[in-house]
Amino acid sequence: MKISLLEPIGVSREEIEALAAPVRAKGHTFVYYDTKTTDAEELKRRSEDCEVVMIANNPYPAEVVRASKALRMLNVAFTGIDHVGLEACRERGVMVCNAANYSNQTVAELAVGLTIGLMRHIVPADQAVRSGGTSAGLMGREIAGKTVGIVGTGRIGMIAAKLFQAFGATVIAFSRTRRPEAEALGIRYVGLEELMQESDIVSLHVPSNASTRGMIGRAQIACMKPTALLINCARGPIVDSAALADALNEGRIAGAGIDVFDSEPPIPADEPLLHAKNALLTPHVAFLSQEAMQRRAKIVFENLLAYVDGHPVNVCEI
Repeated sequence: MKISLLEPIGVSREEIEALAAPVRAKGHTFVYYDTKTTDAEELKRRSEDCEVVMIANNPYPAEVVRASKALRMLNVAFTGIDHVGLEACRERGVMVCNAANYSNQTVAELAVGLTIGLMRHIVPADQAVRSGGTSAGLMGREIAGKTVGIVGTGRIGMIAAKLFQAFGATVIAFSRTRRPEAEALGIRYVGLEELMQESDIVSLHVPSNASTRGMIGRAQIACMKPTALLINCARGPIVDSAALADALNEGRIAGAGIDVFDSEPPIPADEPLLHAKNALLTPHVAFLSQEAMQRRAKIVFENLLAYVDGHPVNVCEI
């Protein structure tokens, strides 16, 4: 069996080789490409004759799936799989496995970090020091005593909720499924409109799918307090970015911390949020910590070994 890892996954080549050793010991061929590419023809070349292809968050479009005739398993070193040509995988019977849960803590921590960055004006404060300024105009606010609305109480949402509670916030939530664990922590479930109205901080933790795309649009943003913040470390298409930019520029909400966009960075110059007031932007780094990369590599190679041994794990419903 030929197996190719088509892009770096955040650990060293030495670690990759060590993780691949048990696969090679079983007589399989393992190839590692240490550069990213979005060129479809290059992806086809790298996937040629491979039964298993391993990727991270780089797009793997339908045309590449269809051209990769030997492909039987797509091993995604990422939680979301919306960057994969899933329709083509269904057509061809290609199994898709992911590395869910590797970045739960890391993503939740960035959501809190973006909140603190906005509430304590960390970027403007840094700029003030470097330009000879003072603390004038930089009075901040505390998380303690605020109401935080968590949209999506899956694993990441629950960690974020606990972190915000540790700061002294009251947490409310909106989610497709109510979790007894959340209610045991005193988290009150409410409707989405009520959450947007009551929250001082709204933090999004839902996947991108047909039911969540555009769920935070003009109507929902219009419900928010003028002092409220919106934090998105989930997926870009969940939020209408033009509506959010308008609200920021018109002062209808106080700020937004955004790690995800409609496309992967580099972000086009016409992205509305690039020109919005009080927007703290990061280039999709929520998942990116040393600890998370180690966990991810371990999970994705466990997926590979399980498939090779005939009992696949972390198989996604597509």
